[in-house]
Amino acid sequence: MKLSINQPGFGKHATVDLDFVHKAEALGFDAMWTAEAYGNDAVSMAAWLLANTTKLKVGTAIMQMPARTPAMTAMTAMTLDHLSGGRFILGLGPSGPQVSEGWHGVPYGKPLTRTKEYISIIRKILAREEPVEHSGEYYQMPVTGKGATGLGKPLKSILHGNPDIQIITASIAPNGLACAAECADGVMPMMIDPDKAAELLNPSLDKGFAKRTDGKTRKDFEVICGVTCILGDYAEMSGFVKGHLALYIGGMGARNKNFYNDYAKRLGFEDAAVKIQDLYLDGKKDEAIAAVPDELVDAVHLVGPEGKIRERLQDWKAAGQRGDIQGMAVGALQPEVLELLADEML
Repeated sequence: MKLSINQPGFGKHATVDLDFVHKAEALGFDAMWTAEAYGNDAVSMAAWLLANTTKLKVGTAIMQMPARTPAMTAMTAMTLDHLSGGRFILGLGPSGPQVSEGWHGVPYGKPLTRTKEYISIIRKILAREEPVEHSGEYYQMPVTGKGATGLGKPLKSILHGNPDIQIITASIAPNGLACAAECADGVMPMMIDPDKAAELLNPSLDKGFAKRTDGKTRKDFEVICGVTCILGDYAEMSGFVKGHLALYIGGMGARNKNFYNDYAKRLGFEDAAVKIQDLYLDGKKDEAIAAVPDELVDAVHLVGPEGKIRERLQDWKAAGQRGDIQGMAVGALQPEVLELLADEML
């Protein structure tokens, strides 16, 4: 099981705790992950982390596809890959309708179609076998139509890219998981119950691999699951996690279109998911947080005293040994969490 740490940098100021990063690197963690929503960007944070480390891989979880053309993303990935000696991981995602349309001014459209086109173009650029041409629903290279001069021509990257740059997508929905298996090198579910990983993931992944054309199989693919880890008194520490879960299950999307709410139901918490969303969308956020069951927190996150966390980590180990999960992307702020995870998992 590979261990990695989330370093999103969200807040009023873009910050990175380099002491924390260096401690993770010294303990043998595999990677760090940056993120973006509608503030700091994932790429600048990734470049900073790569410049201040020597062994850690750094990935974007995720770069928003509506924010950048595929060619721009390929240029960024190739540059960071060169400068870091091959330590960059390209994590991509469609974001959501609110951010795509409200922030970037780009129609959300069909996220899976966009993902397949996007990755196809990037792989062509990285392979550098011929000038890139693409004619799809979302991207045309060279572009034609209204406003085009007609002077565009297919181009081949000046920079020689690495075709083996790992491309990860973020998804929790069945069709998104299948899309990842069809065209990416891995997938990052934001949370999972390790005991149910096989039933939640494998049917969708198998569906995607059945459409794969490059010969890669499940053994060439990584599932890297998000999990928050907080050491301390459960009653005191679980409030943070419940607030995060309530936000996503209750408020990320409309009442009839919320991927996280659907996912909570698939995790086995259907009644709670309905109640959390009803309360959250009615403006009763504190009540929505209180409605998050302890059982849901314990299923997908690691919160509480050391003994409890060590015991639950055995289930993550077992999921890794079965081949259901290849990595944990841990959200943590406490240095002692790094030590506990390294001691138990590495």
